[in-house]
Amino acid sequence: MIYTVSYQQPNTHYIDIELEVNGVEESTIQFQLPAWRPGRYELGNFAKNIQRWNACDADGNELPSKKLTKDLWEVTTNGAETVIVKYNYFANELNAGSTFLDATQLYINGVNCFLYVPNRMDEVCELQLELPENYQVACGLKALGSFAFEAIDFHELVDCPLIASDTLKKDSYQVGDTTFYLWFQGECQPDFERLKKDFIPFTEKQMELFGDFPTPEYHFLFQILPHRAYHGVEHSNSTVCLLGPSYDVMKKGGMYDELLGVSSHELFHTWNVKRIRPIEMWPYDYAKENYSRLGYLSEGVTTLYGDVMLLRSGVFSEVDYFKTLNQLLDRHFNNPAVSNLSVADSSFDTWLDGYVAGVPNRKTSIYTEGALCTLMLDAKIREATNHQKSFDDVMRIFHEEFYQNNRGISEADYLATINRVCGVDLTEFVNSYINGTVSYAPELKKALAFLGMEYKALPAEAYNEAYLGIKVMDTNGVIQVVAVYPDSIAEQAGIGVNDEVVTVNGYKAGADFSQWCAYFKNETIVLGVKQNYGNIIDVYLKPSDRIYYKKHLAQRMVNATKEQIASFEKWGS
Repeated sequence: MIYTVSYQQPNTHYIDIELEVNGVEESTIQFQLPAWRPGRYELGNFAKNIQRWNACDADGNELPSKKLTKDLWEVTTNGAETVIVKYNYFANELNAGSTFLDATQLYINGVNCFLYVPNRMDEVCELQLELPENYQVACGLKALGSFAFEAIDFHELVDCPLIASDTLKKDSYQVGDTTFYLWFQGECQPDFERLKKDFIPFTEKQMELFGDFPTPEYHFLFQILPHRAYHGVEHSNSTVCLLGPSYDVMKKGGMYDELLGVSSHELFHTWNVKRIRPIEMWPYDYAKENYSRLGYLSEGVTTLYGDVMLLRSGVFSEVDYFKTLNQLLDRHFNNPAVSNLSVADSSFDTWLDGYVAGVPNRKTSIYTEGALCTLMLDAKIREATNHQKSFDDVMRIFHEEFYQNNRGISEADYLATINRVCGVDLTEFVNSYINGTVSYAPELKKALAFLGMEYKALPAEAYNEAYLGIKVMDTNGVIQVVAVYPDSIAEQAGIGVNDEVVTVNGYKAGADFSQWCAYFKNETIVLGVKQNYGNIIDVYLKPSDRIYYKKHLAQRMVNATKEQIASFEKWGS
């Protein structure tokens, strides 16, 4: 399989792709374009970006072809032993999992744009790039030359994104037998010495958990944008992290903490998801949905451990870590949907609406709820074994006994493994908090207390969120309702999602909407609300002491016992 990528005018954002398939014996051959990409469990329908598509033999004679589905083509070979497909792909989206072309770079996630022959996915793939001579290429594939690469099969080909540019900035560090590369593309002034000072400890701590690193090289590919951006996608020997704005990326207390967070998260994915994988995705089927209820393992465990590894390695202070834990607590307890849909069911439904807001109060998050379930399970295991075992041991078993034996993990495997490590039957826990919608609050408080931590809930900072039960978004001066707390006075008064708040007691509602609501808190608050069909109604709200949306603050336990202090130290180091 020989892939050749070129382009003519980068301002059009079209890249030209040619796939040459040799040794063809069949009368017809099929070509499939992936419908989704690992790491984002929803259909991407990448075929919509293809403008031209045709097939020919080695002599350039056109071969008949037809589409069988939205992203599957069939070519009649007419006896040709070599079939060449030529097509173009519109690459004008820049995120951590996309493909993009402009005058400054060629950025490819092959899973977006590379066709494959379904019954020949295990064959070696060669990738040739036609690029300006002064370009560098950041990529985890084996290099055959400056602009030529080789993959052992299609899976590796599309699991190794690349950035080609003449403005790439690069440095590296060594941990064990693995070289880790730091690549930066975009307007950025990376402080490589500072980066290496922080990256080395959390890399060492993650390798300590699993015992080694599975590849001789690993590439951090950073796409830096001038505006607010945050996104990361994992790969077997690399990751792409998209961050911005440029001026804030290296600023402590700004995007730098998020850079560390996403980098640690994606590095942990090297083991968890890329190798420790749900059985439904062993192997990946790129042509359709790969339904799994194990998102709490794939993403929830990684969300927790990405930050915990920063704490254990000393890269994050306790204050830094509790900021991230507070975010998880806020997202969980301020989401009324946790009583409607379990985290396991939400994992299955990522293919339905997992990455958009969806209808109000319907779904939970495999990241948030998965992380908190893992934290509670870790505490239960540590308590049952007097810290002789932890969730670390669960992950090691998954890696050594499942991945290294070419096995995916089922729900039954997950339960059997946590039971084995804990020495206690955790079926009720799994049924209540993972497969069910039982409130986390009592179990979570118990888990945190055992680990020497606690949290308290205060009213949300915005008055309208805490005491009226509505969240709003200010879009160029338009105040739109984005969430309504169930059974709040706002809901009872008739306010719904997507309503627009026009006035507060006769005054125009703007960026100071919350302040106006607080100002009139001792009397009836009258909101002028424009609803779906443009009619404006007056809504009357009389606040009480009931609190709806809250702010959660986690910390070390103030009056901790010696056992709780020791427990925190064992957990966090």
